Amino acid sequence: MEDAQIIDLYWLRNEQAIAETDRKYGGFCHNIAMNILRSFSDSEECVSDTYHRAWDTMPPQKPGSLRAYLGRIVRNLSISRYRQLHAQKRFSGAEILLSELEDCVPVPDSVQRTVEAEELSELISRWLDTRTAEERALFLRRYWNGDAIQTLAQEAGVRPNAMTKRLLRLREQLRRYLEREGIAI
Repeated sequence: MEDAQIIDLYWLRNEQAIAETDRKYGGFCHNIAMNILRSFSDSEECVSDTYHRAWDTMPPQKPGSLRAYLGRIVRNLSISRYRQLHAQKRFSGAEILLSELEDCVPVPDSVQRTVEAEELSELISRWLDTRTAEERALFLRRYWNGDAIQTLAQEAGVRPNAMTKRLLRLREQLRRYLEREGIAI
């Protein structure tokens, strides 16, 4: 079923929307949640909550891309769940992803920094627009979807060490771009 048809089902308050969403995007949502949480049961709960959130927000929302809309919801719910479960603990998963980016992206810690984070988000989007489609996909799969380096390396036909270096170069390019745009790292 096409995304527009699924969205129409949400707008009609037809429960078939959730079944169609799960059929088309269930694996995608589970992958994002598992990459962050590393727990099947917690991931299941986040995906279920994602469908509930989609149900509650459509209408009035009418997303242009259902995949991106669901991806954002499941990612945000998974990160919130991760923080709740691992408060004051260092843990693999989201901590690793965030630690890789901390050298090139400042962390918001106040209202002013939150506003700056929105500006930062716009700058990162502009930077991504200057990358090749392959680099954009790689960056987003690693730092948005949380895909493992081994998975990315295998799909690209390179060794994990080479993929790590490639991601490091991308982060360095992002850091230099943000510094040129006046963002203090």
